[in-house]
Amino acid sequence: MALRSQGRTALRRRGRGKAAKIVVTGPFAAGKTTLIRTISEITVLSTERGISDETSARKRETTVAMDFGRIGIDSDLVLYLFGTPGQDRFWFLWDELALGALGAVVLADTRRLADCFPSVDYFERRGTPFIVAVNCFNGEQRHTPDRVRDALDLDPHVPVVLCDARDRQSSKMVFVALVQHVMAMVR
Repeated sequence: MALRSQGRTALRRRGRGKAAKIVVTGPFAAGKTTLIRTISEITVLSTERGISDETSARKRETTVAMDFGRIGIDSDLVLYLFGTPGQDRFWFLWDELALGALGAVVLADTRRLADCFPSVDYFERRGTPFIVAVNCFNGEQRHTPDRVRDALDLDPHVPVVLCDARDRQSSKMVFVALVQHVMAMVR
């Protein structure tokens, strides 16, 4: 069964199997590129560039177009991962990156939880299934998933998971949670 997203099929045929597009989004410096690099089976296509504005105090580089990675689930399903830029000035790219997506991961940094509202609002308006993955930097869990859900005013059916974007197993569970969420929505 293929899901429909914005009038386009979200599951696409590739050879004998199917491919699905997943968007990884969230605010600046939440760990989107790290999450994709940690889980991708291929070398990630990344458009990281040096930062020349006031945000350079937080990190040296930022995504200016997208990150692209791939996860082979099995011989019949491949997930293509598209990471969005986190800075406001690059939001014009989001519509193209989200077009035809099966679902999205909103990566949250609880030190700046309010910065997630634009991402959550974007996917709620589009009707794209999404989960919120709380990146626990340095193993720090500042808030429980329920507190994050309340703070972001999420619908009860939207999963909130804790992760460490640097850990492969933890990153894998983020995408498992998203696929399970999407599958539950089509039942």
